[in-house]
Amino acid sequence: MLNGKNEEDRRIYERSARLILLLAVREIAPGAKVRFEHSIGRGIYMNVTGLSLTAALTRQIEARMRDIVRRDLPITRERWTREQAAEYFKAQGQDDTVRLLGYRRFDYFDVYTCDGLSDYFYGAMAASTGEIARFALRFCYPGMVLLLPGEDLQGEVAPFVERPQLMRTYAEAGEVSRILQCETAADLNDIIARGEMRAFIRVSEAVQERAVARIAERIAAGGMRVAFIAGPSSSGKTTFAHRLGVQLRACGKRPVAISLDNYYRNRGEVPLGADGKPDLECLDAIDVPLLNEQLVELLAGREVELPLYSFKTGMRQTHGARERLSPDEVLLIEGIHGLNDALSPDIPPEMKFRVYVSALTQLNLDGHNRIRTTDVRLLRRMVRDSRARDTDALGTLQMWDSVRAGEEAYIFPFQERADVMFNSSLLYEIAVLKKYAYPMLRAVPQDSPHYTRARRLVKFLNYFLDCEDESEIPPTSILREFIGGCTFYDE
Repeated sequence: MLNGKNEEDRRIYERSARLILLLAVREIAPGAKVRFEHSIGRGIYMNVTGLSLTAALTRQIEARMRDIVRRDLPITRERWTREQAAEYFKAQGQDDTVRLLGYRRFDYFDVYTCDGLSDYFYGAMAASTGEIARFALRFCYPGMVLLLPGEDLQGEVAPFVERPQLMRTYAEAGEVSRILQCETAADLNDIIARGEMRAFIRVSEAVQERAVARIAERIAAGGMRVAFIAGPSSSGKTTFAHRLGVQLRACGKRPVAISLDNYYRNRGEVPLGADGKPDLECLDAIDVPLLNEQLVELLAGREVELPLYSFKTGMRQTHGARERLSPDEVLLIEGIHGLNDALSPDIPPEMKFRVYVSALTQLNLDGHNRIRTTDVRLLRRMVRDSRARDTDALGTLQMWDSVRAGEEAYIFPFQERADVMFNSSLLYEIAVLKKYAYPMLRAVPQDSPHYTRARRLVKFLNYFLDCEDESEIPPTSILREFIGGCTFYDE
């Protein structure tokens, strides 16, 4: 029985729920095609083509799903040849899956079958539909959202939370992927196989740089004096902050960076977490009164001595740099609490601009297998940890659940408060990250509790061709923060 106490159980539950939804759509609207797009809270947003989706039709699909669960149908795994799989998926109209098969390194293909419907899902599935008893389906124009339970898979279904900014940012990212004609792994592989990767990298980077420039223009035109930059781990916040500074200079503003890390309280004053260790991710770990006092002084044009914190000693240093702001200077403050109003209660709202940075991946393996933003961030983190911190894949995997828990508590609840969301994802990046991450993941031993996750990522990366030529990736690219060669850092 799936209990949800680990990430892999929750993924099994989600994949199995998606299969049940596909079965229900097949029965109600034969010929309709479902494309699973992205997560939203504890749900998955999807588009359906071939029928006019309405709230009433969504309820009908949900009722059919519940009937399929009551029937407790077995879900079986079968191994097909590549040719057998290609013939089947072509007959089903799943052309993106057929193209994906052409890039598979192996001659076999594992599919899951339930009630006569066979499909591919990378990762394990439940034994039967009866195990997936808790879910809800909600109409969300123009698609619908499949809602799932939270941490406890036997508990209540997580409520739907409106996130209009996030949905809009995902929609914009989807439009970019359609314009660049790169929506699936097969699309990206085709670009590599045709020798067009260098041009594709240039265009992808140009699209992203335009987004940074537009944010800088908004800050300059609005007269904001403080820009807070927040986002989850490995979203590229630091490189984004540097690039924003460059664009602000182009707008006639001078950026001044302040690190929230220097405002940590002395280690003995930091609240303890559930594990009994200092919780450096909670807001109370920051000396908020001192931060606000100094921000007010700086914005008034007065000089302050900035604090300097040593992570080695866990204490503040006695002397920090002295700083005074001129009228054309803008403070850039990067940190996980940047979107939380409690971080800067003394700063007038009209003087603040808040940016949420995240790698909102739009690339799918195929229509039924989305690529999770979390997985791409984990690959980024793994590659950077190995290069810059001498940490192997196992070390990164061991800390990842704790990192994710901090994001859920301190970052995601505040993302809709941002003035703008910046998508740091690059459509080509998985082909680059693969070269670094793949051998690291293969080295995770089978007796490790993290082997299942590592193996799942290996299977996912098997569908991508390597990008061998990195010369076109600019030194200011978000990706350079992880693979190295970034012009903003001393290495």
